Amino acid sequence: MKIKHILLAASLAALMSGGAMAASQADYDNAVAAAKAAISAAAKAGNEWRDTGKLLKSAAEAAEGGDFDKAVKLAQTAEFQGKMAQQQAAEQADAGNPGYLY
Repeated sequence: MKIKHILLAASLAALMSGGAMAASQADYDNAVAAAKAAISAAAKAGNEWRDTGKLLKSAAEAAEGGDFDKAVKLAQTAEFQGKMAQQQAAEQADAGNPGYLY
């Protein structure tokens, strides 16, 4: 009996979730705001990655073309890179230069 309830709940959850909803302008705007915040924090940490800005530019172009799904994915990738740049800066803050440079 318990298995039937679990299967029923799982089936209902799958049906209710359906396919992923298409991204909208608001989704894009939220993703860009989060990405810009992460990139700004990475820049303050002194470690902004090279291609992150290019990702935001590509996201803007996709949004202008009406492809908000692609635009959101690109902005989310830029946000991820911003966060990883922050983490990298924190982890390597005291790394210094190799001994052969001195």
